[in-house]
Amino acid sequence: MNVRYNQSAEDYLECMLTLQKTADVVHRIDIAKRMGVSQAAVNKAIKLLFERGYVYEEGKHLYLTAKGKAYAETVYEKHCAIKEYLISIGVSPSTAEEDACKMEHLVSDETFAAMKRQTNK
Repeated sequence: MNVRYNQSAEDYLECMLTLQKTADVVHRIDIAKRMGVSQAAVNKAIKLLFERGYVYEEGKHLYLTAKGKAYAETVYEKHCAIKEYLISIGVSPSTAEEDACKMEHLVSDETFAAMKRQTNK
C-alpha cells in the first residue's frame, strides 16, 4: 500500500467496508454515526481518501475503489485476527476488540503472521 501507517485513513476505510457488508450504499452520515465523529470530520477524511484513490462518490453514495477495498480488507483482516488471537490468550472480548482497533495499525507483518499461525492451529 502507498500509506504504511495512517490510522485515521485506515479507520475510515474499515468503517466503509463493514458498512458495505450490511447496506447497499454508504453515506457520510452512516460513517459519522458509526465512528462517533462529526460530519465535518467525515467530509475531511473522505476528501483525503478520494485524493489517494481509495474512495469515489456517485451522487451522495460513497464507494471503495478496488485499491480502497483491498486496503480496507487488509486492515479488517488484521483487526479480526488480532482480536481472535487476544481472545485465545484469555483477553475478554470487549478488551480484545478495543485493543485490536489500536494494534491493527501498528503490528508488523512478522508479528501479524505469527498471530495468525497461532490462532489457525
